[in-house]
Amino acid sequence: MTLPELPIHAVLPELLDVLTRRHAAVLTAPPGTGKTTVVPLALAEAGMRVLVAEPRRLAVRAAARRMGVSYTIRGERHVGANPRVEVVTTGVLLQRLQRDQELAGVDAVMLDECHERHLDADTALAFLLDVRDTLRPDLRLLATSATADAAPWARLLGGGQPAPIVAAAGTTHPVETVWAPPPRPVAPPHGLRVDPALLSHVAHVVRQALAERDGDVLCFLPGVGEISRVAGMLAGAGLPGDGVEVLRVHGQAPARVQDAVLSPGTTRRVVLATSVAESSLTVPGVRVVVDAGLAREPRTDHARGLGSLTTVRVSRASADQRAGRAGREAPGAVYRCWSAAEHERLADHARPEIAVADLTGFALQAACWGVPDARGLALLDPPPPAALSAAVRTLHALGALEPAAGSGPGPVAAAGTTEEAPALGRVTGRGRRMALAGVHPRLARALIDVGPRAAEVVALLSEQLPSQGSDDLVEVWRSARRGDDGFAARWRQEVRRLSRTATAPAGAAPPAHTTAGRPDEAVAGLVVALAFPERVARRRGGGFLMASGTEARLAEGSRLASAAWLAVAVADRPTGSAAARVREAVEIDEDIAWLAVPVTTEEEVGWRVPPGTRRGDVSSRLVERLGAIEVSSTPLEDADVRPALLDGLRAEGVLTWTMAALAVRDRLAFCHRAAGDPWPRVAEWRDLLDLADQWLEPELSRARRRADLERIDVAGALRRLVPWSERLDSVAPERVEVPSGSRVRVDYSGEQPVLAVKLQELFGWEETPRIAGVPLLVHLLSPAGRPVAVTGDLASFWRDGYRSVRAELRGRYPKHPWPEDPRTAAPTRHTNRRT
Repeated sequence: MTLPELPIHAVLPELLDVLTRRHAAVLTAPPGTGKTTVVPLALAEAGMRVLVAEPRRLAVRAAARRMGVSYTIRGERHVGANPRVEVVTTGVLLQRLQRDQELAGVDAVMLDECHERHLDADTALAFLLDVRDTLRPDLRLLATSATADAAPWARLLGGGQPAPIVAAAGTTHPVETVWAPPPRPVAPPHGLRVDPALLSHVAHVVRQALAERDGDVLCFLPGVGEISRVAGMLAGAGLPGDGVEVLRVHGQAPARVQDAVLSPGTTRRVVLATSVAESSLTVPGVRVVVDAGLAREPRTDHARGLGSLTTVRVSRASADQRAGRAGREAPGAVYRCWSAAEHERLADHARPEIAVADLTGFALQAACWGVPDARGLALLDPPPPAALSAAVRTLHALGALEPAAGSGPGPVAAAGTTEEAPALGRVTGRGRRMALAGVHPRLARALIDVGPRAAEVVALLSEQLPSQGSDDLVEVWRSARRGDDGFAARWRQEVRRLSRTATAPAGAAPPAHTTAGRPDEAVAGLVVALAFPERVARRRGGGFLMASGTEARLAEGSRLASAAWLAVAVADRPTGSAAARVREAVEIDEDIAWLAVPVTTEEEVGWRVPPGTRRGDVSSRLVERLGAIEVSSTPLEDADVRPALLDGLRAEGVLTWTMAALAVRDRLAFCHRAAGDPWPRVAEWRDLLDLADQWLEPELSRARRRADLERIDVAGALRRLVPWSERLDSVAPERVEVPSGSRVRVDYSGEQPVLAVKLQELFGWEETPRIAGVPLLVHLLSPAGRPVAVTGDLASFWRDGYRSVRAELRGRYPKHPWPEDPRTAAPTRHTNRRT
């Protein structure tokens, strides 16, 4: 094939020389310079057999067809005219490396668009570097990037000495930036939700760009759903000019649509695209880019076993990549649907997929490669430890890794825990089959255990399902069988591939679960339950409890609302919500739940607060559970419930605190404050709990439930805390005799003991009494029992305060004595008439 005249030609001699001498290079070239299509053909003309790895299927097809070479994507292979070049996805490259580490017959591997930092691409490069260092020192490796930040790749490819960087200067055309924020504030993206007001604004900006500029318009949107909505708005409101064609390009678009987008149009076009059009594809005719400023990233909630896509603000690097599409062929313009000030606050780069994605597939690939903990792999960013731990636990539960000493529980039991990764075992034969299935290890487990009948359901779950479909996976399945659109065509192709994969090879164990005689609903439920056992869910209240312990809720009006059990295939957790939102599920029976989820039987003795109540009690049961789902329980009669009773005391107090009990506790607390040891500290409830063995022991040994605790004589029990060498009545007497002869109760609840007594009963008492050396705080009461003065110095009160009290009260209480000199008067409890 004749090489086109493109800017990349200027660096081809340097690139070929570097690869010949060093066997490694990094090529940086702006979009549109020809690096994807010219370089492989140039290497082939130099006598090399070249394998080109692209991050997306759409880019694989486009590049292979432009070059006239072979391509392979999952479930599809095309043989081109040039046998020396083959284009594959990075996922296919990983599969090929696992089958043939030496890559026999391949002289050079080109990893295109490395800057996008897809997990498969990072993993494939790490494996290739290992192959070059151990098996194939002659293997040439070329990493290409549309950005100039090549130093990290050079260090990685070069090993001890950085690999050479070859930079191609593209023919750049100026791109004018038009800031086009919405006229009114819009809600930020939330999960998969994008404010309809923003989408309406994007459609308006597209119409504006068509009216103001020449050429085709490329509009970036975060997902297929947003593309459909904006397409509908454009069709509904009409487009400027006649014959404007609206095309949609995304990873799920049919091949004919992709071909149409990548070919020059006969009329003016609006191309609505996801991030797939950022850097690896050239859309001819584009002079204008309209950027909504959003992208989709994977997110994984390791504690709950939930994974999903979420909508995020685009990075500045991605925004620049998108803008560059307008200047590939001629001067152009980019309309950014945000302000210049907002642009300055954007992140410099998107986070690499290894930092945010579910790492189960990565961990399985690494285990098959012989490094299940990923140590020693040449990665730009190491996998996050928590994510890798969760992945390894999952692989142990799926039977992909051999059991090892110290291995932890599977993902059902481990949900919500923070324990470290279990000990690593070698990959099993079953694990190798799972790795070669080309789907997520969870789905591969279901495919192997159920057999060919699982292929149709696994094929559904291995793709992003239509956003407007039912949440009943069985209904989506039936719709795919009837469908004749691009999704249905891709699904049938994947079913054929998976059916072959599911057939057990000679010597392998047959499927663990028979599907003979089972209806489609049961097969779908079994596949989902085996793939996602932690998402098996049982009805509880208005929602469902998943085996992971997470609450799950269906959408309003779901046809699954009456189900007793569900196998949840797709779920996410909205920000700020404790409950998961069910996106796709299958109604199952209890038998399938028992098949999928490990059953645990344990003695449960504890203090339990039933749902919907606030009063706990001792729970002493033998419980069977499927993960966190309780399926049966029987009472335990002879269990040791003392720890549970103490838990109840800690949580709720429970004891019946009478006035007498509170008074004893206050007296004991005073003794500790006034005299110290050996009197115990009892001021706080936690102090009393620490001493439970001393004062509650007989009652605790007899108690079995809450009611037994509530019947305890707390006042009597507290007296057990009086040291054997002391007497409570001696140190903190309950009552004190006053001059009138009355025995008045002392209040010890404050920092200083209080004696509240009628003033007339203290006549003649000049010195304030003391208890354990602490003066009483005397509350002097009127004949009606109301406080008239508070003093800690009676002598001072009689001398200075009494006169004013006498003047105020003698007229109000004339029947009571109010002598001139209270220090010499006779104390009395009675009125004047009775004296």
